[in-house]
Parts: sequence; structure tokens; C-alpha cells
Amino acid sequence: MGARNLLVLSLLTLWLCGLCQEDAAVYIVTMKHAPTFHYYNDLKRFGSSRVSKRDSATSYTLNKPRNNSAAYTNYKSYLVRIQNSLLRRTLKGENYLKLYSYHYLINGFAVLITPQQADKLSKRREVANVALDFSVRTATTHTPEFLGLPQGAWVQEGGPELAGQGIVIGFIDTGIDPNHPSFADDLSTNSYPIPAHFSGVCEVTRDFPSGSCNRKLVGARHFAASAITRGIFNASKDHASPFDGDGHGTHTASIAAGNHGIPVIVAGHHFGNASGMAPHAHIAVYKALYKSFGGFAADVVAAIDQAAEDGVDIISLSITPNRRPPGLATFFNPIDMSLLSAIKAGIFVVQAAGNTGPSPKSMSSFSPWIFTVGASAHDRIYHNNMVLGNNLTIPGVGLAPGTDGDSMYTLIAATHALKGDITNANDLYLGECQDSSHLDQDLIEGNILICSYSIRFVLGLSSVKQALDTAKNVSAIGVIFYLDPFVVGFQLNPTPMHMPGLIIPSPDDSKIFLSYYNSSLVRDDTSNRVVGFGAVAKILGGLKPNYSNSAPKVVYYSARGPDPKDNSLSDADIMKPDLIAPGNFIWGAWSSLGLDSSEFEGENFAMISGTSMAAPHIAGLAALIKQKFPSFSPSGIASALSTTATACDKQGGPIMAQRTYRNADLTQSPATPFDMGSGFVNATAALDPGLIFDCGYDDFTSFLCGINGSAPVVLNYTGNSCGISTMTGADLNLPSITVATLNQSRTIIRTVTNIADDETYNISWNAPYGVSVSVAPTQFFIAGGEKQNLTFVLNATLNSSSASFGRVGFYGSQGHRLIIPLSVISKIIYNSTTLP
Repeated sequence: MGARNLLVLSLLTLWLCGLCQEDAAVYIVTMKHAPTFHYYNDLKRFGSSRVSKRDSATSYTLNKPRNNSAAYTNYKSYLVRIQNSLLRRTLKGENYLKLYSYHYLINGFAVLITPQQADKLSKRREVANVALDFSVRTATTHTPEFLGLPQGAWVQEGGPELAGQGIVIGFIDTGIDPNHPSFADDLSTNSYPIPAHFSGVCEVTRDFPSGSCNRKLVGARHFAASAITRGIFNASKDHASPFDGDGHGTHTASIAAGNHGIPVIVAGHHFGNASGMAPHAHIAVYKALYKSFGGFAADVVAAIDQAAEDGVDIISLSITPNRRPPGLATFFNPIDMSLLSAIKAGIFVVQAAGNTGPSPKSMSSFSPWIFTVGASAHDRIYHNNMVLGNNLTIPGVGLAPGTDGDSMYTLIAATHALKGDITNANDLYLGECQDSSHLDQDLIEGNILICSYSIRFVLGLSSVKQALDTAKNVSAIGVIFYLDPFVVGFQLNPTPMHMPGLIIPSPDDSKIFLSYYNSSLVRDDTSNRVVGFGAVAKILGGLKPNYSNSAPKVVYYSARGPDPKDNSLSDADIMKPDLIAPGNFIWGAWSSLGLDSSEFEGENFAMISGTSMAAPHIAGLAALIKQKFPSFSPSGIASALSTTATACDKQGGPIMAQRTYRNADLTQSPATPFDMGSGFVNATAALDPGLIFDCGYDDFTSFLCGINGSAPVVLNYTGNSCGISTMTGADLNLPSITVATLNQSRTIIRTVTNIADDETYNISWNAPYGVSVSVAPTQFFIAGGEKQNLTFVLNATLNSSSASFGRVGFYGSQGHRLIIPLSVISKIIYNSTTLP
């Protein structure tokens, strides 16, 4: 167990013994003194002699305090001292337990105290904010080809051997398996130095020994103090180290930055070679989530703060809160506000949208400074089928071989093949094929065994792997799982099988299959006992993928906008998600002890789905942009990704969005910006956007100040006084325009910066229904490095509360093409004060 967590556990025991604290909880306390990064930046801006000239840099990558500088070390120590002094003075003679000291992005601490003690702290003049800790959760390799990397973006970066070089991606997730070949540093012939701007370390524990890190995996820590205080942390199961006992973190890290060309071998079958989006980028791991309970904000904030202090260039968050943050606005919560400071430090932040779709306003990533990614299906599909004796073909899922040739095999259900001493044939467990000792091997041998797939599989109480072992033990030639009618709303991932087999994912198809099977049974006329089996089938293999032209499409579970700005679900003037990326059926590295998907337990790779898988695709692509444009701000990277995204599928038609979890493809319709943001990421075009829409920390704080009643909250979180601000989300210089309520007319300004050569642009647009749009200028010449202001005037032409959508296109004379979405929700052409 890590030294910090051993100390926390020991102190917690003493603390609880000292006093019965049934109502104690973890609180995140923010103080008014500026955190280290803000303080250091202020010193630099005002030319303090305490900042050395060698520390002054123009790029976002290096514009950070060096951890060994005198100014940095002294101020960091000062902040910790005043935090400790505050606790001693305010809670003198009382029991409390300080869990973390935050000092880099925010100045504060996490502490275990009672509500009464929290109230005392909140009244201190040094304290800016006191917030109750809250829980978070994970949002769960052909894609490089699907995204065009081998012939496009990688070529621009010098090939996969150099793609992402010098960039460090920080993953706040469930840890990593350091022994996986996707994270080895000896597979490249090119030099692979650890970037000079990174100063992270690797924890050393029994299950994460010395030597676990290398030039690829450059940092690894874990954070669990808040979880430990709740008594839910199991050191042996959850691994009190950076080691990944879940699988999720290993998977996401490999998607973004796993090594190129790693063979994907699962259940003895070869499924091709895997690669991360930026295979030569470096990985730093900050474990703050765990298999058995998820995670808590206090631990996540500590991980974010440490990642920024270490010098990561990108933070990837495949996690979302378990509930919408309470308070004045969703943006005001400790995680999002620490990430706002990360933006000031030049760190690009990408977050999964959440798996709470397809309902409107189901978004779980809220703030405009965070790049939010939804999930799409890509063009690779694994299908296997079975052909019944009546020539009916039923589709299934299963990464499995087929039966031999055209031979048909007898179907026998487990419940009809029980040994004579088994009387309860209706027992759910028996039908799931979890114990071969109950089955008659002589009856099943050489035939196809039928098993039920019940809710117990979803809950992890039964497993496909155990059923396959059962089938092997009774010498079945294959196995077929039919779906229990109570299993609805769950997507079944293609499951690896070492023998012919499949799972029927549709309840309706399962009924058809069972009807054929039951109608073919031979029963004794007197006892009605089954005495013969007439149903036969053959299984067609599912090891080779098929490729669809209808991709990409928005998957049903991907969370949707509009972005809710508060708990009343009123709409923000912000488009979410920002875009979509591959998230469905994604191959990625898997931890040797990963338990998140039981079907892949013990395997080196797993195929899983979720917006968790989409976000690291963007983290890796952002590394390629950062590599090419090291001085880009986080908003510049976001703009390059957004404006070059495509709204069309492979056939040139509109990207579709699934609208229900059941029969999803039958209910799909064209995706809107609230489903897909700017569209599907275009990796190659993002490396040459032509123009960018830039937006910085000061803009975001002005936006927060524009929220009615927010001045005290903004001051508490940022130390900035608001003054007078009328800025809304629509006024931020984002690569999209979203207006929640268009009351007659609205004028919006955008500014573009040319990061390419001199070019002339023409602008055209499609207006949202019920809105007239004008743009000025409609044509402009812009020199390299110059800026151009654009004025958009929107006028409501009808009264409507239904959202409508348009788009604005920028077409350059040198071939650059940018698109920004235009979304208007409510339109009002008059109100009571304008009536005659």
C-alpha cells in the first residue's frame, strides 16, 4: 500500500476511535490565496526578478513554473503552511483528517470533518469555498485506418515512429498494466527521450515494482484517500498502486498512445495489429478510479492537480460525475474549476460525454473549456450467424470460429440435458451452463449446447467464459446463447470464444430461435418428457470483420445536448458534445488482472464500448496537433479538431443518430449538433485547419461572471473579481454558435486567426429554421498570423421552442474548408411589451 494511503488509514483509525463521527464526510475546501501556477504566472507577467529568464517562454508547452525553482518551492510550502494553520486554528482540539493539499491549479485541501466543522471553515475569511465531495464513474484498432492516419496525419508527422513525439498525455483513470507491450519503450528504433518539461515520478509498490515505468510510461501515481475514509477501499482487490485491476485505464491509454503494430491475439485468434492514435507520445497515469466503487472528486482533483504540476500537455478524462453538480451552475464544481486552471496552464482537456444517452440534456460534461467527446460506431463490424434447419438465418455476436463446413449439428438445451438426479429443470442457473457436473455428457457430445443469457451475466454472477468451459467439459461442438427477455437496454459486445458459438443479442430473434427449437422436440406421449431432438443448425464464423458504408453513426448510449447549465435543466448557450469519435466495439490493451469485462479476463486485449473509448481517440489526435503546433492554446487545438470535422458518413449522406436503445438502427435519424457536435473527427484535416477560433482563461472567467449572481462564486474559485459582465456562452469565441433563447434579434462576434499562408475566404451559410442570418464580411483576405472579426446577426422569424440547426462554411482559396454549427433553441419574435 502506498505510504500516503497507509498514513491515511492509520490516522483514520485513530480519528474514528477518538470520537463517534457518524455524520463525518469528505469536504473540498478552496482558499483565497492564488495557487502556485497562478502566482507564478502573475510574477512573470509583472516582470518580477524572482522569475528567471530561462523560465520565460512563449509557448504553452513550456510556460509553466519549474518544480525546482526557488519561487515555486517557497510558495508551494507557504500554501501548505497556511492550510495547516487554518485547520489548527479553526478546529483547535477537535478531530479532523486532512487528506490532500491542493496547491498547483487550485489552492485548497480535502479534509474529513463533520458538517459543523465544515460550517466553521466556511466562515473563515481565508476560505473561498467549501464543497461536499461527490462520486464519479468511468464512462466505458482498426480505428487508425478508419480515421485515415496511416496515409494522412501520421505521414505529416513522419510516420507512426514519430507521431506524438515529445507530448505527454495524462490519464486520470483506473491505472495501467505496465507490462503490456503497448507501453514498452524498446520497440522503436528512434530516440525516445523523456520530455524535459515533464517532472513526474513513478510510485513503487509490490504490484508496481521499480522498473515499471520507462521512456514510454513516464509517470504513475494513485489517489485513494477519499475512498479510504469511507471504508470501501480493498487494497488487495483495488490495488493500492498505479496498477490497473479493472482494465479500463489500460484500454484508454492504449487507444490514445499505445505502441504501433502490437498483435491483437484473443482466445487464440489473431484480430490484426493495434496502435494508438499517437503511438510515439508518452503516457503518465494518475489512478483515481477503482473497479469496486468508481471514484470521488477529492481524489480526482488531487490527480488533476498533480498531473498539471508534473507538466502533462493533455489530460484525458474518461470519467463523469454520478449526478449533475448542484448549485448556481453545472460549471461550478471542484473538478471543472480545477480543469479551468489547467486551461490557463496550457493543458488541453478532453472528457467523455457520458453513457447516459439518448435522451436530450443527458450530457455529463458541461464546461466550455473542456473538450467533450461523444461516441460513434465505426465501419468495422464483427458478425456471425447461425443457419437453422428450416433455412432461417439468425444473426449473433461472438468472436468465434464456425462449425465445420456445411454440416448441421443437433441443438440441445442445457435444461433438456440434465442428469437424471436433477429435478428442478427451471432453475435459472442450470440453463446458463455454469456447471458441467449437472449435464449429461453422453447426450451433448458432438452437438451444439444451448444456454440462456440472463441478467446474471450482466451483473457478473454468471459468465460466457464459464459456459464455454462447461461446453468443452461435456464435449459440445459449439454453444449458442439466447437472450433472456429481461435483458433489455444492454449492448452485448462481441465476446471471444475458443469454440464455435454466438450470442443472439435480440429478444425477438431469441423467441424465433426458441420457437424453432421447441417445435422440433420429440416428446413422450404419456409423460411429455423430451425423448428426441429434431432441431439442427450450423454456426458461421465471426472472426473476420465486415465493413459498413453507413459509418460513422452516433451510438444510442452517447450522451446528448443541449448542455444543461443548472439543475433546472435550463439550456446553456454552449454546444455539447464538441464532436464524436469512435467509441463502439473498440479494441484496446487489457490489464492482465482486468475485471471490468469478465469475457476478456486473462486476455491481453479487449473489445469494449463507451464514450470512455471515444475520448482517448481525441486525446491522441490532440497530441499530433500539439506536436505540429507546439504554441497552440488548448482552444486552438479544440478549434482545429472541431472546424475540420465532417457531418457526412462514408457514403456522403448525413451522419445518423440512434434514438432508442432497443432496435436502435430502426429509430435512427439525421444527427444534429446536440448529438454529434461539429461532427465526426477528421484527423488529417485537423493538422491543417487554416483558421482557428481562439479563446482563453480570461474569456472563460468573463463568461462565468456573466451568469446571474455568480460574482461571489467566481471570486471564490478563481480569485478574480467580476466587475460588470454580460457575456454568455454565445459570446465565447468558440468554433460554434449556440443560442438557447433568441429573443427577436442577436448579434454575435467571432474572431478567426490565420495559422497558414495568406488566403482569401468566402463564407456561405444555411440558417436554422425560423431564423434569418446575415454575416459580415462574406469575403475577406487574411494574411498569415493575422486576425479577422466576423459579425453574425440572427433574427427570429417565428415563435418556436423547438431547436433548429444550420451551419456556416468558410472556403479558402488555398483549399482550406471550415464548418461551424449554428444552433438556436427557442425563437421569440415578439413578447408582451412589444404587442400593439
